[in-house]
Amino acid sequence: MTMMSKTRNMLEGLVREGSFKWVLSSRTPFDEEFEEMSRSPSGRRKSIPELSPLANVIVGRCSRILDLSMHELQHNFDVEASYFVKHPSRFARNFLEYCCFRALSVSSQAVDHISDKHFRRLTFDMMLAWEAPAATSQPVLKIDVEGTVGSEAFSRIAPAVPTIADVITCDDLFGALSASNGGRLPFPVYDKYLGGLERTIKKMKTQSESSLLSGLRLPRGERILDVDGTVTTQPVLQHVGTSTWPGRLVLTDHALYFEPLKVVSFDKAKVYDLSEDLRQVVKPELTGPWGTRLFDKAVLYKSVKIPEPVVMEFPELMGHSRREYWLAIIREILFAHIFIRKYQIKGAQQKEALSKAVLGILRVQALQEIVATDQLHYETLLMFNLADRLPGGDLILEAFASLLASQEMELGKDVSVQSGMYSMSAMAMLSNLGALFGSSTEAVDEGHVLVGDIVVGEITSLEGAVKESRRNFKKVELAQATVDGVKVQGIDTNLAVMKELLLPVTEVGQFISFLASWDEPIKSLAFCIIGAYLICRGCVCYACGAVLLCVAVFMLLTRCFSQGRPVDEVKVLAPPPMNTMEQLLAVQNAISQVEELVQDGNIVLLKLRALLLAAFPQATERVALALLLMALLLAFLPSKYLILLVFLEMFTRYSPPRKSSTERWMRRLREWWFSIPAAPVFLEGGKEEKKKR
Repeated sequence: MTMMSKTRNMLEGLVREGSFKWVLSSRTPFDEEFEEMSRSPSGRRKSIPELSPLANVIVGRCSRILDLSMHELQHNFDVEASYFVKHPSRFARNFLEYCCFRALSVSSQAVDHISDKHFRRLTFDMMLAWEAPAATSQPVLKIDVEGTVGSEAFSRIAPAVPTIADVITCDDLFGALSASNGGRLPFPVYDKYLGGLERTIKKMKTQSESSLLSGLRLPRGERILDVDGTVTTQPVLQHVGTSTWPGRLVLTDHALYFEPLKVVSFDKAKVYDLSEDLRQVVKPELTGPWGTRLFDKAVLYKSVKIPEPVVMEFPELMGHSRREYWLAIIREILFAHIFIRKYQIKGAQQKEALSKAVLGILRVQALQEIVATDQLHYETLLMFNLADRLPGGDLILEAFASLLASQEMELGKDVSVQSGMYSMSAMAMLSNLGALFGSSTEAVDEGHVLVGDIVVGEITSLEGAVKESRRNFKKVELAQATVDGVKVQGIDTNLAVMKELLLPVTEVGQFISFLASWDEPIKSLAFCIIGAYLICRGCVCYACGAVLLCVAVFMLLTRCFSQGRPVDEVKVLAPPPMNTMEQLLAVQNAISQVEELVQDGNIVLLKLRALLLAAFPQATERVALALLLMALLLAFLPSKYLILLVFLEMFTRYSPPRKSSTERWMRRLREWWFSIPAAPVFLEGGKEEKKKR
């Protein structure tokens, strides 16, 4: 027994020394790093009992980046964090976030941090650790090979580096990255995404330094975000009126430039400023030869500064993803400047808002390299586009504006505190990319120290507004799914469904018409007596209120007794099927009926015009006397008696005593109306027709 114990102890020692590590195929570099922490001679990386092994490894890496021991980091966290944040039940995750934010703020100072493989792996491992931060967390196996992260961890760590993600669009960004992996994000896809970001940054740098585009850079220091139309096989066509010009389109963070193509070069650029308040409209547009509207591949731009709208066409063989991309990024810059003007944002806060838009466009360009363009929804990946689309998006922008204003109040605080409890700002990130976007001395000289959108252990007002808006958007999506599910094809089928849905209303109308017809005098007389009594007693409002109360009670009772049951389907007797020719004839008949209704309406209006202008003097005198009598009644007769007269006139005109006189007076009224001539109409050709001729 003693011999067996000695053998077991010897094997354990060999394993501890690493002699048999090759036997343990399930071991990962994380396990080895955690073991090295326990053997650290200086104690600077001694593990923290409350953290899981993976979280200890990440905190150890952060301590190396910050040149602080793990327990010094813990001491700083205890000093800076509130009691709520450092409560034992939340300590592990919040302390991990604190270490991550501080380490990322230092490691992302390097201009080429996105291209650093260690930085990419560090941010991904931070997400892995965030999902299992506490010592009691379920251990994550084979992290180095098969580890994936979920949406919650991504949306908490990734926005700490604004180049990678932002709070508003991170859920949609994660969805685009993880769509082909069952809703989980593996490291190879994440690494490929950051590689795409690196290439888009280099591309923007090349465009900014290009001598061909240097003439577009204005004194206000605009950033060139994208260029299209440089390849002759994929031109951008500008349509103004009947003129069409191929050329090059350039978007900056302030304006849109179009350079018409000459023989061997580009002509002087036409500038469409997106930063001014010009009541600008940017929307999709159809184009085609000779003014036809066939191809959905263009963007329309109009403002009060140009006499007629400008259409930018992006020709491509299949689909219109190229147009959708440009429509989204142009709108993003336009919406960003609208936001800045609406909330009167100036100085460093204005640069922060524009930096958000610039980084969003960078991320979209990176996604285009790894995700099929027909699967990308560009408007959901750009924060100002998404805020315009989401229900309650105005509340998101209001929270963002409040966050920018609160950052102004943070200026008196210690920078080290801000960099520990807060994530980084977008402007600080762009300033760190100084080789591309210029130095950050201007912001430093102004004394502004902007903080990011995420706070350790807390949900900011911006995050809360985004979460609430997304919850409401899910309800809208579910409701829209039911709408799409009940849509039917064919005019006859849709009319049958509408007839069935309006059946209760038509039955009520038929019942009222039945009472007004006096086919059963007793019921009609009782209805008139009750109605007249309610009007005379001034109880009409109470009667209407009682009807609404009955409807509300019915709805509540239905909700109580039908809780959990599906809504009863509307059963519609389907009309006989129609072939294509019959459907075309049905459409033609419907159009003819609508045309007749419009003609009748025009005739009524023209006859009223003739009466007003005394084209038929005798009829005009009668109408004038009738209007004078009505005016006197309205002026001197109490309203309840007016209502009583109208009610009795409508519901007693076909009663036995009045039926013959009513028919006679209605006949005379029709004869009088038919005798009134209509005012003449002269059709004059429009200016566009004259131009074409």
